Amino acid sequence: MSDGLENVVAAQTVLSDVDGAAGQLVIRGHRLDDLAGRVTFAEAAQLMLTGFFDALPPGDAFEAALGQGRVDVFGEVASLDETLVRRAPVEALRALMARLADGDDAATALRLLAAPAVFTPAIIRLQRGLAPIMPDGRLGHSADILRMMRGEAASPAQAAALDTYLVTVCDHGLNASTFAARVVASTQAGLGSAVLAGLSALKGPLHGGAPGPVIDMLDQIGEVGNARAWLEAALQRGDRLMGFGHRVYRVRDPRADALKRAIRQLDTDSGRLAYAEAVEQAALAILRERKPNRALQTNVEFYTALLLEALAFPPDSFTCVFAMGRTIGWIAHAREQVAGGRLIRPQSTYVGPAPRRAA
Repeated sequence: MSDGLENVVAAQTVLSDVDGAAGQLVIRGHRLDDLAGRVTFAEAAQLMLTGFFDALPPGDAFEAALGQGRVDVFGEVASLDETLVRRAPVEALRALMARLADGDDAATALRLLAAPAVFTPAIIRLQRGLAPIMPDGRLGHSADILRMMRGEAASPAQAAALDTYLVTVCDHGLNASTFAARVVASTQAGLGSAVLAGLSALKGPLHGGAPGPVIDMLDQIGEVGNARAWLEAALQRGDRLMGFGHRVYRVRDPRADALKRAIRQLDTDSGRLAYAEAVEQAALAILRERKPNRALQTNVEFYTALLLEALAFPPDSFTCVFAMGRTIGWIAHAREQVAGGRLIRPQSTYVGPAPRRAA
């Protein structure tokens, strides 16, 4: 038996390959560096979903159909009542996603891809006491997300940075949320149910719920001169340093560098990146000293936090933004699982008490 299914192969996939030893991520036959910063969200989605649907819109029609999908799902925002608005953004998002009809066709996939991009800005605005903004289906996906959240047009650099992030996190092997989505898909419950399973798994702090605390850590450290003492105290308490270490990668997470490049290309620089880099180097040095036998390197969470902060997303919404990108992978894996036609049903080993004999 393998604790946590470590090293257990549970699926064959054409979608992505994570090489933890080499620090390489391949998505649908392309290295991450050939996609991140080079293709848009819509192009990445089209790449991932091609071959899994009979009626997937071709070429530029895909971007237009995705824009229409954003317009179509906006009506569900009206169901955001005061109870949901008071909850964490990811919980409000999950409730809204559950309102979408289940299905297995391309139209369902497009609505599911569009939904987190529409619902997340609406939730953020309502929590700030502002009215949601209707999507503009003519805009690019990331440009429209930022406009709906901030109420003003995003710069090309800002839209490109968000595209880079969404593409970078669109798929990553058989992670916890993707496996959850495949398990539900194997029951033929439908794409909506599979995506909800993925979102629920992503919510956990050991998965997609982790980037937000990176901002808390940076804010609490305050300045570079405090970094070593703060980090050492955190480790002494037994705390995990958020943004460092990964279940698969034994070297630096390639997604961290893709996002770091995107931050550098933004049209504003407040010195936050230089400060974060200094904290990163202090953390890596301490981890090498304290845990020399463990491969603890910078992971995607660290620069995710910096990038999303620079784009003005509040930290408690970071998991929702992660879901905007990862929904591509959940849908593609769900379709791939259904094509295999096999219900996922592993075995368990009973370790409870033996049954008692009846008196």
